Amino acid sequence: MRIPRSRAARAITAALAVGLIVTGCASERDQEDDGNGAKDTFVFGAPGDPSSLDPALASDGETFRVTRQAFEALLEHESGGSKLVGGLAESWESNDKGTVWTFNLRKGVKFHDGETFNADAVCANYDHWFNWKGTYQSSAVSYYWQTIMGGFAKNEDPETPEANYKSCTAKDENTAVIEVKKPSANLPGGFSLQALAIHSPKALKEYEKQEATAKGDAITYPKYSQEAGMVAGTGPYKITKWNKGNKEVSLERFDDYWGDKAKVKNLVVRTIDTEDGRRQALQAGDIDGYDLVAPADVKTLEGEGFQVPTRGVFNLFYVGMTQSANPALKKKEVREAIAHALDRENLVKTQLPEGGKVATQFMPDTVAGYSDKVKTYPYDTAKAKELLADAGESKLKIEFCYPTEVTRPYMPAPQDLFELMKADLEKAGITVTPKAMKWAPDYLDATEAGSCALHMLGWTGDFNDGFNFIGTWFAGFDKQWGFKNEKLFDAVNAGNEIADAADRTAAYEAANEAIMDYLPGVPISSSPPAIAFAKNVNPPNVSPLTQEVFSELSFK
Repeated sequence: MRIPRSRAARAITAALAVGLIVTGCASERDQEDDGNGAKDTFVFGAPGDPSSLDPALASDGETFRVTRQAFEALLEHESGGSKLVGGLAESWESNDKGTVWTFNLRKGVKFHDGETFNADAVCANYDHWFNWKGTYQSSAVSYYWQTIMGGFAKNEDPETPEANYKSCTAKDENTAVIEVKKPSANLPGGFSLQALAIHSPKALKEYEKQEATAKGDAITYPKYSQEAGMVAGTGPYKITKWNKGNKEVSLERFDDYWGDKAKVKNLVVRTIDTEDGRRQALQAGDIDGYDLVAPADVKTLEGEGFQVPTRGVFNLFYVGMTQSANPALKKKEVREAIAHALDRENLVKTQLPEGGKVATQFMPDTVAGYSDKVKTYPYDTAKAKELLADAGESKLKIEFCYPTEVTRPYMPAPQDLFELMKADLEKAGITVTPKAMKWAPDYLDATEAGSCALHMLGWTGDFNDGFNFIGTWFAGFDKQWGFKNEKLFDAVNAGNEIADAADRTAAYEAANEAIMDYLPGVPISSSPPAIAFAKNVNPPNVSPLTQEVFSELSFK
């Protein structure tokens, strides 16, 4: 859903070999056909490398783009939408408290290694994650497990959250019951995450023989997660090769798949980390599709006959303020001045795809809990100057960090966005010190550590619940924001343990109003990122969660 989609993931340094991007010519397999003259390999241009072939160890969208084709979770989202539907579970229900979840599992499902999927397999996975030790307990490695289920059977770090996971029981071969200690807004949505996708129990036993290691903030993943051949899911494709030199992951159709078989035999996900590089590769016929089309390229590609569907809006781009990095930001008048100084309408109009919207709060209006009653901060340079004067900060100097070598669904051209915002702030009399940093790991590490007074980041939702947005940032003290406000934290957390959907939505609305009154940062926009496909492709349904399933696509 999304980037390194968590702050925790920003500390990861994967043990990956660096290679050249291959876009100049198609590889031999791109020319293969199915014996009837039809092309049988689809090549997709991705903006970044995956970090792992085990989605449980990841929190970044590029890993999930690959693993989603090979692994399935208990629940999924409807094709092209955000509604929860059955995945490996045909149906599910919870008790009134939301603490006992019963899953009625699909029958006749096989893993890629031939093992049978059943309730024991589900419990083997959940207990495997619950019993992680050592480096696996690092929030950089097990971010999503900790986000959804809390800590572990035995926490090794006192700062690790208490485990909310209680148990998994195989009631019978096709019924799994997962019990948690307290209700959580992260359920049932969390059961749909790729990080909680189900692996073959046979593969899990091999995984457990290997360790992840850490040296400082650098994480070295276990060998099994860096080489194809050992991971085994139930998805329509199985992962067959990871060529790090060519920056390619290869997948092959799984002919024993329980559902609709993939229409194209081979799938290749190739990293091309520049917008121009991806566009040129598509135009040259070297790839068959790519993600994160630059807004300025949409009409050009459509004019050339390429297909450029636009996803629904399900993300949030913001300017973060780290109060501990600049004392002036502790003054509410200064934070309000920065908000009034930024011409967000102009940013949306000139830099974002058609359909982009100015954000009024830290979630898009497509998420339940969005409030129409939040305090707003319209563009007003004179008002910004007045607020700075009232705060005694008329000569404010502030560092503003921005990322390089990156394109994100909510942030198509970081430097262009930064330059416009810098100009806006300077009109209000603020002296801006620019600090450009490489996206990974430098920028992400710096923002996570609270080193950047002003910075640009965003989020694509994992599932349709308000806590997945506001709880990500404001459920408690976070170095990225550098402030403590228990009243605000309590307001954000109020909806987390409410089982009733209507009451939970009302709590989120109140939390959004509290957040925007305090103003920890400036929400800028929500926008619909575009994805492109070749003329001869029947595209899959595009997902607002950026969760495209490539088994749906075919060649014309």
